[in-house]
Amino acid sequence: MARRAAGGGGSHGDDFSFVSPVVKYVLFFFNMLFWMISMVMVAVGVYARLLKHAEAAMACLAVDPAILLVVVGVLTFLITFCGCVGSLRENICLLQTFSVCLTIVFLLQLAAGVLGFVFSDKARGKVSEIINGAIVHYRDDLDLQNLIDFGQKEAVINTMCGQGMQDLSYLEASAFIYTNGCIDKLVNWIHSNLFLLGGIALGLAVPQLVGILLAQILINQIRDQIKLQLYNQQHQADPWY
Repeated sequence: MARRAAGGGGSHGDDFSFVSPVVKYVLFFFNMLFWMISMVMVAVGVYARLLKHAEAAMACLAVDPAILLVVVGVLTFLITFCGCVGSLRENICLLQTFSVCLTIVFLLQLAAGVLGFVFSDKARGKVSEIINGAIVHYRDDLDLQNLIDFGQKEAVINTMCGQGMQDLSYLEASAFIYTNGCIDKLVNWIHSNLFLLGGIALGLAVPQLVGILLAQILINQIRDQIKLQLYNQQHQADPWY
């Protein structure tokens, strides 16, 4: 009867595991890729920061691309570290941390996008404030200088600093200089490229959703495996169980 109990009840063999190697290692390499990218981001940000003069760097922390790169890189590093180690070691705590952090980031991105469209006037004012702050420190920060120069070369035509443009009509002057400001140009570009921006947002959201889904699947599989191990231990200790 004891032998029948040991073989019954739908128990699994010792080699059986609920944890799928495919889910486990896909999640691991998924996080490993972004983990390496985050380290490159931090390295580039720190290197760019060290090349700057201390006075200039402290004067414009809020608009410093190097600081922004370091912050995003560090956050990405911490989140993907939890995903890498959690999936490789099958650690539920780290996987839950990874899943919760990724969910928070996704919700913040979604909220920022919705609020940006709903409160477009305030968002436009904030963008104007950031750009004006960057222009103030144009000569102090090499990164900002290169960024602003790139934007002007791509979006602004200006011949000899606009000399003689006031003598021309609005339409005639538009052939030599842009008569719209940077903010208006940016807003118009956003409105005319909503599908492109939506596609980029979707492209950023899909890896996050995949990571969350894989983490939750792996967490459930690990929990089932723990239950199986506890059942086998109790079954071996008490054959009548």
